[in-house]
Amino acid sequence: MRLATLRTAEGTRAARRDGESYVLLPHSDVSGLLNSGENWLEAAAGAGGERLADAEADFAPVVPHPNKIICLGLNYATHIKEMGRDTPRYPTLFAKYDGSLIGAHDPITLPKVSDTVDWEAELAFVIGRAARHVPKSDALGFVAGYSVANDVTVREYQRRTREFLAGKTFEGTTPIGPELVTADEFGGKEPDLEIRCEVDGEVMQHSRTSDLLFGIADIVAYVSGIITLRPGDVICTGTPGGVGDGRDPKVYLKEGQTLRTVVEGLGETVNVCVREARV
Repeated sequence: MRLATLRTAEGTRAARRDGESYVLLPHSDVSGLLNSGENWLEAAAGAGGERLADAEADFAPVVPHPNKIICLGLNYATHIKEMGRDTPRYPTLFAKYDGSLIGAHDPITLPKVSDTVDWEAELAFVIGRAARHVPKSDALGFVAGYSVANDVTVREYQRRTREFLAGKTFEGTTPIGPELVTADEFGGKEPDLEIRCEVDGEVMQHSRTSDLLFGIADIVAYVSGIITLRPGDVICTGTPGGVGDGRDPKVYLKEGQTLRTVVEGLGETVNVCVREARV
């Protein structure tokens, strides 16, 4: 099943893809659906309501206001190498705030305070039920589904301190969507999907999600040992090699460029870069 959060004249609504249209569900967003009860998948499949054609779909972030956005750094060997870092023994975690999230086709805001904005294509997943101290063997059962994200990063601010947060949560920079593809589509296994990032049609990153250093089950088990994961929480799994900051010379996003992020079977985000007004 494919789920989305769509903008309507009355506000956002969760929706289920049905052929060439979306069926609006009785929830304000996908997080509301996931928090509606243990049988949310069955409820979403059986619900009927107003339809919107594909051409009418205006995608909000697939989960607009998650309780938590947890991200992994240094989780592909190619990215670890290009950034000159040692292979971590444990997942490298940082966070974002929901103000950074944008929809699949929304503009990316290039902040007026820096010209060092970089791309990071990522597989994201969303938690489907509360998870605390989950063993790795059970971890995939807590995943609601998978989506496309780009952890757009302001490198200058990332490097100002040892902590990543400042460079990772600039307002209006992180596309996620367009849909959440439910985990049952992958037969209870971790997905092995092609992941790609393009800038103005030029391929900058190309890998597979099976190359993750710490996989989905590893991440759920590790993070749930620290804090309770709740339905609707978003986890971004890290980026492969090919970022602009790892190149010689370094390359960063510019106003008017189009950033396209594709994950096989999940869809794509396509976002035009717009400069924040310098006043």
